[in-house]
Amino acid sequence: MAHTPADPSARRTAGHALVLTEQAAAEIRAELPSVADAVVAAIIAEVPSYEDAFSGPMGATINNAVQVALGGFLSLATRKRGVDPQSPNAPATQGAYQLGRGEARGGRTTDALLAAYRIGARVAWQRMSASAVVAGLDARTVASFAGLIFAYIDELSAASVAGHADESATSGRVRARLLDRVARHLLEGAAEEVVQTAAEHAGWAPPTTLTAVVLREAAARPVLAEVSPQTLQVAETPGLEDTVLLVPDAHGRRRAGLLRAVQGRDAVVGPGRPWLAVRGSYERAVRAHGLGLRGDTDEHLVRLVVGSDAEALADLRARVLAPLEELRPASAEKLVDTLRAWLLLQGRREEVAEALFVHPQTVRYRMGQVRELLGDRLDDPEEVLRLVVALAVP
Repeated sequence: MAHTPADPSARRTAGHALVLTEQAAAEIRAELPSVADAVVAAIIAEVPSYEDAFSGPMGATINNAVQVALGGFLSLATRKRGVDPQSPNAPATQGAYQLGRGEARGGRTTDALLAAYRIGARVAWQRMSASAVVAGLDARTVASFAGLIFAYIDELSAASVAGHADESATSGRVRARLLDRVARHLLEGAAEEVVQTAAEHAGWAPPTTLTAVVLREAAARPVLAEVSPQTLQVAETPGLEDTVLLVPDAHGRRRAGLLRAVQGRDAVVGPGRPWLAVRGSYERAVRAHGLGLRGDTDEHLVRLVVGSDAEALADLRARVLAPLEELRPASAEKLVDTLRAWLLLQGRREEVAEALFVHPQTVRYRMGQVRELLGDRLDDPEEVLRLVVALAVP
């Protein structure tokens, strides 16, 4: 298990290992260039992903890091006990940290780098221990020498892992901000060139369509696990406390998969729209959410149309039902319910009675009252249209 540079147990391991004599250190130092070459050759041979790296721009950096690491180890081996060998600013540790960051920037994991460290430790031990024997070190000292090498490599590995983690976290935060900017531009209806530029900066490939989903923040994570990884997420849009997801290419047959992903999560799914026009999907989902509707907005189109202007709907209802104003509220409510069912079921008395749980004669009686109050309006198509719209939603 790798120790972090700040791990006190690692410092104790390194600090109490051994101190090489000046003569032994000098003889081993003279071999460092050839040891570095051997380490590099072994890494190239055994870690395929580094074969091209050493010949590319990273080659000089990695080669230099190997030599700095070996030099740092030798300096460590010649220090006196009690001296902290793991300064945060030590060149070798800093070099290892930067290597880890470089791997993260290149989109690679630390697997290859840690493998290179293991190979480097093995080759360095083989070559440097041979030099130590030639320098006259006894078996116990050579064994301690081995322990120090592997503890030192452990420290460098930990520094690289830390560098990789820091770079990944930084890059992730930066990209998250850039993606958030893309999403907000889309929801705000920004100019096409503005949105296109933001998408390029974020490295986000525009899809054919986007579908807006409004749901609670706690429900967003499980949904994100089931939809496209290119999905954009926005929290706390103006006037809305819930989270908004913009899901790529969930139109047509793929819409069913999105609806399954949000099922049971109290979500509202807007229509699929061309990606630059997703604001329309978002606005519909928000309207449905405000009306207390959930699920697929395609299933609530009538309610959305009727509820798009609440004041206009209230005025329309008041106008078409004005003849009933003189009735007691309970009586007026029964007549309105009967009229609504009669209009929607096209006057089929038996079905109206079944829907209202009353006798067909009751329906006949009530509709007789309605005709007395409304007169010939039920024979006027325009008036019937107004009544249907006004009474469409209970």
